[in-house]
Amino acid sequence: MDFSEVIGQEHIKSHLLTTVKNGRIPHAQLFSGVNGSGLLPMAIAYASQLLCSQYEVGSPEYNSCKNKVLKLAHPDLHFVYPVNTSDAIKKNAISDNYAEAWRNFVFNNPYASLFEWLQSIGIEKKQGNISKYEAENISKKLALKAFEGGYKVLIMWMADSMNGECANKILKLVEEPSDKTVLILLTEKEEQIITTIRSRCQQLTFPLLSETDIAEKLIKKLEINENLALLTARRSQGDFNKALQLLEETGDEEIFEKWFISWVRTAFRAKGNKGAITNLLAWSDELASQGRETQKKFLFYCIEIFRQALLKNYKADSLLFFEAKDKSFSLLKFAPFVHQNNIFEITKVIEDASYHIERNGNAKIIFTDLSIKLTRLIHKSEQA
Repeated sequence: MDFSEVIGQEHIKSHLLTTVKNGRIPHAQLFSGVNGSGLLPMAIAYASQLLCSQYEVGSPEYNSCKNKVLKLAHPDLHFVYPVNTSDAIKKNAISDNYAEAWRNFVFNNPYASLFEWLQSIGIEKKQGNISKYEAENISKKLALKAFEGGYKVLIMWMADSMNGECANKILKLVEEPSDKTVLILLTEKEEQIITTIRSRCQQLTFPLLSETDIAEKLIKKLEINENLALLTARRSQGDFNKALQLLEETGDEEIFEKWFISWVRTAFRAKGNKGAITNLLAWSDELASQGRETQKKFLFYCIEIFRQALLKNYKADSLLFFEAKDKSFSLLKFAPFVHQNNIFEITKVIEDASYHIERNGNAKIIFTDLSIKLTRLIHKSEQA
């Protein structure tokens, strides 16, 4: 993958190319932002530049090097990503156990999400992590000399999935790097990476993609008409993967919408209504039965719909994209209940719930607590 294939982010491409040209390569770098803004494709394109920089452009050696990176088969390019045990891997799962699946995943869509990755290897009901066993494997690989005599590059995708033991082992590699070794950590949640690692990395923050860049790529990649491409780009909110999901209509939005509508209606009726409280508990049980990645994805969906309701309430219709498939639900009628005096609290309690889900909290308790809090917040007056 070359920089020409990466969507937008021209200033970041220019910066990375300059570091290669000047030979000023930070040994540890942190790319942060939404994965759909291009973290992984940018990291692979950068790795390609680093690994092939020792050869003359256009030479057989250079072309061979580029081809190996394109196939994700270069011996000095290593990948680490969240995994877990499965039917095939019973214990101590590491990235190498899923190498072929990873290549297929990246070839299909390097902008795809963690949830889609876990789905692709059949562990979507588990939480992917990067463990101490992974760190031990990384140390062994990076201790070896570069196969082709140039750089060694390690790309760690979703680096915030490192557990404590792994993070402490990786810290040693960051503090004491071997010669011509470059670590590129990619994350959507940089605050979850320990401070001692973050402080030793050169950080690059990826902005969301522009609607124009997304629309142009959709037209080129999928050959759709311009109007559909622009509408999809607008709804995607700067995330190319989300744009692809919107076009594919995977079905997640339909079930998420059903859960959301049921939740807010029941929460609204629950104030002083024992019967509705029972229904909220039943709703919490249903959500608790889902996989953790599905739960987190749904909570993110809820935040977006609450924000859409806020925009509708304050007549920012030009920024709206939500249109309920359930015609009995009206965003116009729901919007007055989401306002300046409760949106921040609503967002915080949902984000807190997602955090506790990610930390393997009891899902039934988390969703019950969240539902009870919503019954109070949704009735909060807009007037201070």
